[in-house]
Amino acid sequence: MSVRIVHFLLIALLFSSCAASRKARERQAKIDKVIETARSYTGVPYKYGGTTRSGMDCSGLLINSFRAIEFELPRTSEGQSKVGEKVKIKKLREGDLVFFATGKKKRVITHVGLVTDRKAVNDVRFIHASTSLGVVEANLFTDYYRKRYRGARRVIQ
Repeated sequence: MSVRIVHFLLIALLFSSCAASRKARERQAKIDKVIETARSYTGVPYKYGGTTRSGMDCSGLLINSFRAIEFELPRTSEGQSKVGEKVKIKKLREGDLVFFATGKKKRVITHVGLVTDRKAVNDVRFIHASTSLGVVEANLFTDYYRKRYRGARRVIQ
């Protein structure tokens, strides 16, 4: 190989790694903005169909949070469960959506949350609008949520 080709390849490699790291930083900035927005609703009471600070449901919380980065989600948790790509529970990371069946039908998605932190394999925090507590963060691996967990999606690529 000539010296010119080697130099060209090294420069191309340098630029491609810079572009990849820039894209990763942009992705993380979007995730941080969504989580920051979701956390700004902490303590807002639960209201079925609610999308404001006077009352909010789980899918309304995520709609408002993702609007901060100009990303529109469907109105229902069921609809949101079809957006993005599937993620295995072991691969969850900040910004992923987690889905639950909290009603009588074990397969019907009725609840959604946003992963805010992954401290360990069995310590994944998510924010959601709880019917009893309003907007709060919880651990996915508590008995209640683990039994009702139905899957996850990554919408910010």
